[in-house]
Amino acid sequence: MKNKSSVFMRAVLLVSAALFALSACDRPDKTRTGGARKLKVVTTIFPLYDMARAIGGGHADVSLLLPPGVEAHSFEPTPGDIVRIKEADIFIYTGKFMEPWAEALVRGVDGDALLPVNAGNGVELMPEAGTHRGPAAAAPDPHIWLNFDNAKAMAENIHAAFLSKDPGNKSSYREAAAVYEGGLTALDSAFKSGLSSCRTRELIYGGHYAFGYLARRYGIKYMAAQGLSPDSEPTAKALASLVEQVKKDKIKFIFYEELASPKIAETIAAETGVKMLPLSAAHNISKDQAARGVSFFDILQGDLESLKTGLECSDKK
Repeated sequence: MKNKSSVFMRAVLLVSAALFALSACDRPDKTRTGGARKLKVVTTIFPLYDMARAIGGGHADVSLLLPPGVEAHSFEPTPGDIVRIKEADIFIYTGKFMEPWAEALVRGVDGDALLPVNAGNGVELMPEAGTHRGPAAAAPDPHIWLNFDNAKAMAENIHAAFLSKDPGNKSSYREAAAVYEGGLTALDSAFKSGLSSCRTRELIYGGHYAFGYLARRYGIKYMAAQGLSPDSEPTAKALASLVEQVKKDKIKFIFYEELASPKIAETIAAETGVKMLPLSAAHNISKDQAARGVSFFDILQGDLESLKTGLECSDKK
C-alpha cells in the first residue's frame, strides 16, 4: 500500500495546482470582466489570509495585518492598519477571544461599505485546559483553526462573505472554496493516519497553550508550559513539574514555538537531555516563509512531520 504521507503530499500539490488554475482563470481582463475592480480584503491572522486568498482568487486583493514574524496575541492595529480596514470591502477576523479589539473597531466604522466577518461564527469554543495553571484558570481557546472541521466552517464563512459582496463571481468562489475544503479533508486524513500508531501520545509544549483542538481531535495528551498568551510566564514549580513528567514518562522530545522565544523549551531540554522540535500554530509566518509563499497546508504538514517524530509514530503501509 502506498505511504499515506506521500499520498497526502500529492493531494496538497493537487489542491495548490487547482487553486492556482482557478486564480489564473479568474484574473481580470478586458474581454471577460471589463477590468472590474478587485475586492479589497483585510485579514488579521495567517490562516484567514490563506483561506481568503485561495477562495478570492483573481477577484480579490487580500492582505494580512500581521507583519511577518510578529506574534499574533500581542498584536494591536496601528492607525495605518485601522485606515486599511476602513477602506476595505471585507474585514475578516477570528473572533473576540483572538482579536479582542476587532469588534469595537468595526462598530466604529461608519456606513455599510465594509463587511466585517467573524470567521469563527458558529464554531464551538473549547476551554483552555492542560496548562500549569490548572482547570480553575480555564478560558475559551481561540485557536479554532487547528481542528480542521472548524477550519472548514471558517472557510465557509469567508466564502459567504465573498458571495455577499460579489455575487457575480459566485461560481468561481464556490469552486475555490470546495477545493480548499477538500484540502482540509485530506489534511485531516493525513493527521489521523500519521498519528494513529505512536509510541507515546504525550505532547509537552514549551510555549503557550495553542494545540488543544488538535490534541483533542487526535487523542493526544497535551501539556503546555504557558497559558493562552505567550506573555504568560510559568512558575518555577510548574517548570519543575514538567521536568519531572518528562523524566517519569521517558519522553524523548519537547516541542517549541516557532515565532516566540524557545527559552522555556530550552530550559526543560537542558534539565532532561531531550531533543527539541518546532511546532507552529500557524497564527503567522516568518519573513522567510512569506518570501517562499508558504501556505497553511505547508505549515501543518510540517507540524505533522514534527509530531510523528516527537511522538515516535510509525507510518502505516
